[in-house]
Amino acid sequence: MLNHTTVTEFLLLGFPCLHHQQHLMAIALLASYLVILGGNLLIISLILAERHLYRPMYFFLCNLSCLEVFITTSLIPKAIGNLLMGSKAISYPGCLTQCYFYSLLGYSEFVLLAVMSYDGYVAICHSLQYPMLMTSQLCLQLLLGSWTAGFLATVVSTVLVARMPFCSIDHFFCDNMLLIKLSCTETQIVELITFLASSTILLGSLGMTAMSYLYIINTILKLPSDSSQHKTFSTCSSHFTFAILGYGSCIFMYVQPSSHPISYNKAVALLNTVVTPLMSPFIFSLRNQLMKDAFRAGWKRSVIVFRKHFSV
Repeated sequence: MLNHTTVTEFLLLGFPCLHHQQHLMAIALLASYLVILGGNLLIISLILAERHLYRPMYFFLCNLSCLEVFITTSLIPKAIGNLLMGSKAISYPGCLTQCYFYSLLGYSEFVLLAVMSYDGYVAICHSLQYPMLMTSQLCLQLLLGSWTAGFLATVVSTVLVARMPFCSIDHFFCDNMLLIKLSCTETQIVELITFLASSTILLGSLGMTAMSYLYIINTILKLPSDSSQHKTFSTCSSHFTFAILGYGSCIFMYVQPSSHPISYNKAVALLNTVVTPLMSPFIFSLRNQLMKDAFRAGWKRSVIVFRKHFSV
């Protein structure tokens, strides 16, 4: 299709083994995407509407939900369109743009997960000093820091990848590591830079998250009663569950990317880009009492407004 000196578009091969189920796959992705959008937008709306959720934990959760919406929107609509239209093409600028935003948002999300684990550590291990330590200014700085880390980890590798010649892509979205493998030139330096960037963000934020949870668990075990232990751990169990899903899938794909068949990477990519964001609203809402209370309050207000509006 392409001359490697004049690349104009890529082919996203997607799921050749599911060739006869393309429309069913598209419907499944569309349903998942709508649930992801609806669930995360609901979380964002509740946090913005309920003043008792104006806390650092929910500030970070609101931004995590925004990242989930942005990440899935950068990938899933294009995949659905390709499945429905039978077209596997994506333009060269479109592919690089998808690579950039997927990496930027993904790296930022992992740093934000580490920030959320630090917030949980301060809330549980230094509860008396928590209001003085986790100020609104610090929360904003930590959020900006997560975006800055994502930008720095992404921009260099994306610029280097953009200068390389390629062919078709055996995946359902564009990704820097996959593009590097397709290059017709020497890739060791670019691959090393990309590997170091992804490893630094993933393993660095994972180390911070793990350290925070070691202190959290140690503090919880010192609490006097089982009920206190259960109540305290439940406040951070949703973040812990989400972190396991996110870190596990991404480390599988990016820390040792060459050791796995592409079919395995596709399956894990589906877990990371569809299943985990799909579960995120349920993980953070159904296991959080304040979120459930906010949902009930919001539902009651909506019912009252609806009745007033339509009553004669």
